[in-house]
Amino acid sequence: MTRPVEREWRPDFRLDLTGVLAPLRRGRGDPTWRTAADGAAIWRTGTTPDGAATLRLSRRADGTVVAAAWGPGAAWTVDRLPQLLGAGDDPDSFVAHHPLIADAARRLQLRLGATGRVWDQLFPAVLEQKVTGTEAHRSWRELCRRFGEPAPGPAPEGMRVPPTPVRTREIPDWEWHGAGVDSARRRAILASAAVAHRLETAAELGGEEGRILLRRVPGIGVWTAAEIAQRAWGDADAVSFGDFHIPTVVGWALVGRPLDDVGMLEVLAPYAPQRHRAVRYVELSGFRRPRFGPRFSPRDYRAM
Repeated sequence: MTRPVEREWRPDFRLDLTGVLAPLRRGRGDPTWRTAADGAAIWRTGTTPDGAATLRLSRRADGTVVAAAWGPGAAWTVDRLPQLLGAGDDPDSFVAHHPLIADAARRLQLRLGATGRVWDQLFPAVLEQKVTGTEAHRSWRELCRRFGEPAPGPAPEGMRVPPTPVRTREIPDWEWHGAGVDSARRRAILASAAVAHRLETAAELGGEEGRILLRRVPGIGVWTAAEIAQRAWGDADAVSFGDFHIPTVVGWALVGRPLDDVGMLEVLAPYAPQRHRAVRYVELSGFRRPRFGPRFSPRDYRAM
């Protein structure tokens, strides 16, 4: 077996290793993610400009992060370790304007990581458009298992690399249907795969400019671009406008009533250019909004 590319890095800030990586996990059965049974290590896979890579992360008692990576993209992945774990983020400049957010910021000191890769975040983000998380995660699992290559190196059994843009364009229509993906989401993913090399530039542009580039692709709207930006370049201002739940949660948490996107935009205005960080503090604060109606019911596109 090829020797791994290794690196040790000790951050100069308090690092919640699991917390900073958590947004990259797409459900409990995500084939691109594993946590060791004893919790001592996190494994994740991804595509890179150089090819597939498997990354294993663990921590020593002194806070040093120990990384090992396998596959053609191992060196690229290890080189970006500090950015992945939030070294490029600037949480200290954040100013809270609500007691709930101030308390969460004091306790959590949230760091936003950046993968540096658009495609691996775009594919699952499109799958999550206008469906429940359960539906989207099921589709992601099935497509990765069937069309993603096995994880390089000594990865835990069953781990897969996300399907590459080239492999994605080869997926037959009936396989999308079998994975529960409707035609609108399929078209958006295929349109993105056709220009995937250009879309990677969005991570270099960052901010609103990067999000605008993503939205040039048919089927990539404000919500999807924000979900990608939050993970690919740690965009602290990329709010997921159009989300089914977020405006209501933010509204109840900050002003005591549900909001729509317009109302949420107004309430979050003082937090620019870190509005996404404010939303994340609300989500991580432990606040739970009142529930008055039935849960959103999943739809099975495979039966249509």
